[in-house]
Amino acid sequence: MKMEAVADDTMVKNALGDEYDEMSEPGYIELSSHALTPLITKALRNVYDPEIPVNIYELGLIYKIDVKDAEDGKADVDVTMTLTSPACPVAQEMPGWVQGAIFGVEGVRHVDVSIIWDPAWDPSKMAETAKLQLNMFV
Repeated sequence: MKMEAVADDTMVKNALGDEYDEMSEPGYIELSSHALTPLITKALRNVYDPEIPVNIYELGLIYKIDVKDAEDGKADVDVTMTLTSPACPVAQEMPGWVQGAIFGVEGVRHVDVSIIWDPAWDPSKMAETAKLQLNMFV
């Protein structure tokens, strides 16, 4: 029988350290309960939209992170994300940046990044910290 890993607040704080702030969590995201998820979200906080000085995770561009154990003891990661606009100048590069960040997490075997346009991104998907950084008081 295989045990299912669940990431609780303590695990998230242990992975992210003192940097963890509940206000930095975007409201519109579906996260896997896998033990690697906090490390993956930490890695994604190092990927920035070059036109906006906020990381893509807090910006709310990541809609879903699904992590599944693979047969070799590693994990496969599927990320569903969007961009701020279909005309984004880094639309071709962004999936590679996301893959590169996640491949840096020990225990990851494969990363697949899908870009979707529905639902469209809007500022309501941003974490409170992102809104503060951009002076967007809503």
